[in-house]
Order: sequence, then C-alpha cells, then structure tokens
Amino acid sequence: MDKFYIGTLNNISEAGLGRLTDKYELTEDIDKANGIVVRSYKMHEMDFSDNLMAIGRAGAGVNNIPLDRCAEDGIVVFNAPGANSNAVKELVISAMIMGARNMYEGVAWANTLEGDVAGQVEKGKKQFAGTEISGKTLGIIGLGAIGAKVANAAHALGMNIVGNSVVVHPILSAPCEMYDDVAEMVKVCDYISIHVPSLPETKGMINKDLIANMKEGVIILNFARPDLAVNADILAGIESGKIRKYLTDVPNEELVGKAGVITTPHLGASTAEAEENCASMAVDELMAYLEEGTIKNSVNFPGVELAGKAGFKKVCVLYKGEIDIEAAIKAAYGDVADVCVGRSRTEYGAAIALVAADAAGELAGEGILKVREL
Repeated sequence: MDKFYIGTLNNISEAGLGRLTDKYELTEDIDKANGIVVRSYKMHEMDFSDNLMAIGRAGAGVNNIPLDRCAEDGIVVFNAPGANSNAVKELVISAMIMGARNMYEGVAWANTLEGDVAGQVEKGKKQFAGTEISGKTLGIIGLGAIGAKVANAAHALGMNIVGNSVVVHPILSAPCEMYDDVAEMVKVCDYISIHVPSLPETKGMINKDLIANMKEGVIILNFARPDLAVNADILAGIESGKIRKYLTDVPNEELVGKAGVITTPHLGASTAEAEENCASMAVDELMAYLEEGTIKNSVNFPGVELAGKAGFKKVCVLYKGEIDIEAAIKAAYGDVADVCVGRSRTEYGAAIALVAADAAGELAGEGILKVREL
C-alpha cells in the first residue's frame, strides 16, 4: 500500500501519533482506517470494515476490545505491556504509605476544621496515628512489569518482599522469597498487592478462604482489576477486623463510601509520561505490523518477525486451527526462502514467509483468515 490510514477512538498522545511516518495519514473515517489506536473506548458493539488490519491499545488491559471477533476477522490486536508500569508502581507505593499513615482519613478530617485549626490539630491528630512500612512484609501476587517494580521500590524503602507469580519479570532486583502456594504466602504478609490480569483462574482469588489465611490487620491493595476480589468478602473482612484497609484503584458501587475502603478513580496510568509511553508503543507496533508483518505484543495472535531480503516478497498469513502453514504456503507459491511460524497457546496462528518476488499464488481455504503480500 502506498499509504496507511490510522484512526483514533480516544484522545491519543501527540508523542505517540507524532511517530507516524509519511507513509501514514490520520483519518476521522474509522471505516477507512487500516489501523486504530484506542485507549478506553468500548469497541464491542462496533462493526469493523474490511480495511481494518490492526488495533493498538495504548495501555495494558484489553477488556474493551472484542478479541475473539477480531481474531476471526484477521484483525491483530496489540497492547502496550509495561509502558505504564512506572506510573502504576508510584501510585501503589504512595497509596500504601498513605494507607499505613491514615493520611486519607486525616486529610478528610482536616478539611472540616474551622476556627482554632492549630489547636484542634494538636488535640485530634492522635486519632490518625499510623504505622511505618519499613520492616514490614509486602506480599506481591504477580511479579510482571508492574509487580516487579513495586517490589524493587518497596524493598528500597525497607520492606521485606515475598511473592507468588507464574512468571517473574527480569527487572526484579529486590530479594524476594517465592511461594508456590499463595495461601501460604499471605500468612506472613502485613501488606498484599495484587498485579495479575483478569483470567478465569484469577477472578475472585481474593476471597473469604484466602482472607482467612491472612494476618490480622492486613492491608490489601488492588490496583489491577476489580473482579480479582470478591467485594462482599472484602467488606466482611474489614468488619471483622481481619482486614485493616482495602485500597483500590478500580472501585465500583459496592465499595465506594464503605468504611475501611479507600478508592482512587482509576489513576494508575493517568500520567503524561505513561500516556506518551503507551501511545508510542502502540503506534510502533501498528507500523511494524502494517509495513513488515511483524507481530509483537499481540493479545490474540502469536508473535512473528522475519527480515526482508532483496528479490523476495513477504507472505503474511493469519490462520486458525491445526494447519501445516509452511506446506500450504509452498503449495501456493512454490519454494520458500525462509519462514517464521508463531507459536500460540490459542487456536490462532501467524506466519511470515519469504517467497520469490515474482511468485504468483493464492492461499485460501478453511482456516485461512487473512493473507497479505508485502
């Protein structure tokens, strides 16, 4: 294509859109767009045109995008893992300290004072006496890009770190005792911070059974996803005194205004720096896919990347099911100079092959979702 068209569904940082080269043009006509950059816009009810090849989510969560329908239509969906990790880390650390020191409650009380404010402060401040985090134990569920940064920062502030995680991000540098069983880990924690995606196996994981294993007076922080915790069990734990506080950046109507619950309005990635980082990563991913067929950080197709070579063209294939895709490409185009087949845990696959520049072929049939020649 001589030019690619990019649409946006939210206000996207100029730092990201400014990375688009002269091969791209922004369009307000979403049906014309070959790629879309989106933040929180809910896309589930959208109809997608045949022009659309990719969606770049300027953030980590993709609950607002119909991933399976996109995959069936051969639309690759990207996200920006880790681009907002520093912003979330800073919010978690600040929330933990403010929760430990009862600063939220203290600020609310101080804003009600009239008259002899200094005198009232001296008399009333003892009701907000808190605890220090240094020397306490922080348990982190999920040591990906965000969890690992929280661990490093908390350790630098004097905390002991324990963790439970399927994978551990290489950025983790803090000493961290790992637990295979999260129910055992929470027994030693003064604070627990959760940093995992919303999956069938993680939904409702902070529940009455896990809470029963926790230390008395534990502080729980959920700056990830609302459905990771069972709200009724959290509130019951607060009422019994088992949970000292529940701090969350993903509030809902069941939690707002409840004693012992401190909510922030989903501020995790709401910094200028995070918005720039997320938009830049999403735009780079879209350009790499549209121009080169490269798939990196997709949430519905496996990663593939293959360098071009003079005298050859790329055949980029998205498919579904158990297909010998290399054999299918050879049958359609003849000899293949090189091929990269993505490995996926889902039923969807991706491949890039180098074939002769003058090779003519047609790759179609059951399971073939989209074919592009570059």
